[in-house]
Amino acid sequence: MQPKPRANGTAVAEFILLGLVETPGLWPAVFVLFLFAYLVTVGGNLSILAAILPKLHTPMYFFLGNLSVLDIGCITVTVPSMLGRLLSHKRTVPYAACLTQLFFFHLLVGVDCFLLTAMAYDRFLAICRPLTYSTRMSQTVQRILVAVSWACAFSNALTHTVAISTLNFCGPNVINHFYCDLPQLFQLSCSSTQLNELLLFGVGFIMAGTPLALVVTSYIHVAAAVLGIRSVEGRKKAFSTCGSHLTVVAIFYGSGIFNYMRLGSAKLSVKDKAGVGVFNTVINPMLNPLIYSLRNPDVQGALWRVLVGRRSLI
Repeated sequence: MQPKPRANGTAVAEFILLGLVETPGLWPAVFVLFLFAYLVTVGGNLSILAAILPKLHTPMYFFLGNLSVLDIGCITVTVPSMLGRLLSHKRTVPYAACLTQLFFFHLLVGVDCFLLTAMAYDRFLAICRPLTYSTRMSQTVQRILVAVSWACAFSNALTHTVAISTLNFCGPNVINHFYCDLPQLFQLSCSSTQLNELLLFGVGFIMAGTPLALVVTSYIHVAAAVLGIRSVEGRKKAFSTCGSHLTVVAIFYGSGIFNYMRLGSAKLSVKDKAGVGVFNTVINPMLNPLIYSLRNPDVQGALWRVLVGRRSLI
């Protein structure tokens, strides 16, 4: 995919990413911090996979395994390329590479969005329809839900990537961020972005609003069912299975909504980029394994067995 030339033959062939901070003296500290965050995220999610794959085969852990893979993918799309630019002191990124990063970021985040909805539906069936749970959430249904999540996210990411490729980029090419995304590219376009912005709002409303509505509806039914349980211990156990997922959903949607509300600003401070962009692309994937391992006794037990098994081999 190449930049679309204008009538005078000029077009932007590459963009300049300013990064998180523009002071060269701070680059080594930023490099170490983001490398640490990347290693923790990848290590944490691989640990979740190592814990649940051998022993935990229920639908909830099937979806959790897929979520861990997505978290590794999300942070890998943005952080390694930023680390490479910090090492080489080269802040340029080719046009095609920028659009490729945009595509894969929206693809993985989109799958994440739908997968969280599938997990909410799983909790709804487990608590509100326990007698038919095994048939309604069979392995075939699980695979279909994951496949549909990928198909919808792929369509969304491809739509935005193709739409942004139709815009002209002929003047400024400086992106005030550390990765390529739609709001920043809109600001650099020489042509009208009104249709692209309407597309972002409309498709975003469908792709994020519909799953969020389904999650809320599922948990309204779950809360009603749990409150009907007479045993305090039963209520506590039922809520404990949903607490981790609700926490992840709140962080995911909260940071995502704020990200696209704030990052459209033409003047982003270091605080904005660190607080919004980093939280959305780095902190979220890093927190997910911690949330699920700290709040889930089954995952804790499985992780402990993995660690004990490795020590016995040593």
